[in-house]
Amino acid sequence: MSVGAEVSLKDYLKRYFGFDTFKGNQEVIIRSLLSGHDTFVVMPTGGGKSLCYQLPSLITEGTAIVISPLIALMKNQVDVMRGFSSDEGVAHFLNSSLSKGQMQQVKEDVLNGKTQLLYVAPESLTKEENVDFLKQAKVAFYAIDEAHCISEWGHDFRPEYRKIRPMVDRIGRAPIIALTATATPKVQHDIQKNLNVLDANVFKSSFNRPNLYYEVRPKKNATKEIIKFIKNNPGKSGIVYCLSRKKVEELAETLKVNGIKALPYHAGMDSATRSGTQDKFLMEDIDVIVATIAFGMGIDKPDIRFVIHYNIPKSLEAYYQETGRAGRDGGEGKCIAFYTYKDIQKLEKFMQGKPINEQEIGKQLLLETTAYAESSVCRRKQLLHYFGERYTEENCQNCDNCLHPKEEFEGRDYLLQVLKAVKTLKGKFKHDHVSDFLAGKVTNAIKSYKHHENDLFGSGQDHDARFWKTIIRRALVKGLLDKDIINYGLLKLSDEGRKYLENPYSIMISQDHDYDTRDDQEGASSEPKKSGAVDNELLSILKDLRKKVAKENNLPPFVIFQDFSLEDMAIQYPITMDEMQNITGVGAGKAKKYGQKFIELINNYVNEKDIIRAQDMVVKSVVNKSGMKVSIIQSIDRQMPLEDIAKTKGLEMRELLDEIESIVQSGTKLNLDYYINQVIDEDKQEDIYEYFLEEAETESLKDALQELGEEEYSEEDVRLMRIKFFSEYGN
Repeated sequence: MSVGAEVSLKDYLKRYFGFDTFKGNQEVIIRSLLSGHDTFVVMPTGGGKSLCYQLPSLITEGTAIVISPLIALMKNQVDVMRGFSSDEGVAHFLNSSLSKGQMQQVKEDVLNGKTQLLYVAPESLTKEENVDFLKQAKVAFYAIDEAHCISEWGHDFRPEYRKIRPMVDRIGRAPIIALTATATPKVQHDIQKNLNVLDANVFKSSFNRPNLYYEVRPKKNATKEIIKFIKNNPGKSGIVYCLSRKKVEELAETLKVNGIKALPYHAGMDSATRSGTQDKFLMEDIDVIVATIAFGMGIDKPDIRFVIHYNIPKSLEAYYQETGRAGRDGGEGKCIAFYTYKDIQKLEKFMQGKPINEQEIGKQLLLETTAYAESSVCRRKQLLHYFGERYTEENCQNCDNCLHPKEEFEGRDYLLQVLKAVKTLKGKFKHDHVSDFLAGKVTNAIKSYKHHENDLFGSGQDHDARFWKTIIRRALVKGLLDKDIINYGLLKLSDEGRKYLENPYSIMISQDHDYDTRDDQEGASSEPKKSGAVDNELLSILKDLRKKVAKENNLPPFVIFQDFSLEDMAIQYPITMDEMQNITGVGAGKAKKYGQKFIELINNYVNEKDIIRAQDMVVKSVVNKSGMKVSIIQSIDRQMPLEDIAKTKGLEMRELLDEIESIVQSGTKLNLDYYINQVIDEDKQEDIYEYFLEEAETESLKDALQELGEEEYSEEDVRLMRIKFFSEYGN
């Protein structure tokens, strides 16, 4: 299974996938597999797990068998692989969705050596006829995707996954690569033991996703906030997660009514509807999917630009996995969660009736989620700490807590009090008991253990239990305390904590958020910085062409070219096949298969616009903002009457409104209340505003006047209120 010396792995990477360099551990993982070693991979969502078995499958003899639990994901990945080759038979899937004729074609291609990658559902692998068929094939290696499904300790246990090893032994032994995004050591050991690969080469990647922006907002006017956010990100793909099916249906309908292309997606829908919704999302016929938290979507779409949680998930692992669906191509990914403690209480109610040990573990996971939501510590630092990884940067610059830090105070003495309390209680109690103990709160548990008689009881009574929970969380993140998740979250002193008790030093701490009591502050949220010096006009045209080519080929647009490839085209202006092959993410195969139409379009665009390309060492100039627009903005800021502004600019009122509309549509927020309140009655203002907010299907002025009544409302009134609406609701 070794690669020929004359061709390096990077050459193969460039040839088949169009990339110049590997990501993270990809190269060493691939070398391990090609050397014939069993390999175990822990890599977070978006880290590039698929390439670790896709590339080896293309450069080895025989067929690589990939065991995957999701039919939709199989189809998606097969489409992607076929996009890199001129032979449709290079990749197939084998599952219950195939007809007899399709099944026969798959088997012929595999036995004829055409198929290098075969996706198999674990249920299909256990069927006798499939085992007999695969015995005849030359198996290059086995790849077990979503390997956490093997473990009962994993978050998505599937009993049929525990039968994989016996089936592999029957088909014929070949190297095994198991891949998962779950990092807990217990799950890892369980997987390796079940697959009998305890001596496998193990590769763990960092769980840090630097491109993802994390934010938690108070759950006030959440639906309105979500609509506003999506409208501020037009044309971008996103997922909104809800707790219940009912809320999924309700929110999806609300988004549609407000002009957003959205559809619901949950386990209660029939498979044909779910499959149709997935296809529409992949093909960019819709922008947003509203889904239940509990349902795994299995959509391998690299250009999802935002993931919104209407309800907070039941564990940080679920939250990390769901937010991990954003920005898998390394581009922008905004992750926003709406939090209220009421949602935590709902999730606790759902646990009632389950075995006590399941309830205890479930409650502990919810406490972790609550701590994450309410904490003012860097979101990234908290997530990585949860997965056992230390993040040493003080400020990640890409989460709400880092971009808007709360005021800090000296925490040394408070941390010492917590550590002394944990030591006194001999590491046998959870954080709520320790916080009550310090605050001097006499609970039934405190009384039953007679802890109210301890000398340290109430030593921190100047602060409430909530404050002490904040200090405990900081001690955990700093590594001064350890939490035993298996034993329901008992707090124990770490080695670092014992050292701190002997030699304490200054640690600054900030108070946690209190989302259920504070006012919702408009504009308090922050957006990650945008980047990319691209020709946006060309980029838009390229996206239209990609969509057209995708529909002609009945493929999702990103299979043709991913966003970063189009952006590179809009910077480099490739007009020959050689130049196209050098675009990021475009190899020789892709350039040959899909590149010609894009080359022709770019060539025509360059000629029409008289663009001197970057290859000619001339930098394109950036057009400055219109001086007229800047002056109008300044005049409105000074609250000049619109008639006076029009007069000084030599404009008719209609022309001035055209300019103001253009300013607002470009994303600038203007406050025209000082003028509107003088010229339009309050009742009329409300009627027009409500129309655009609740009834309008388009922004059409004609439709608005027809609906509101042209006799009672003037065109100028409606235009002014529409400007106010877009400024307040859209920007």
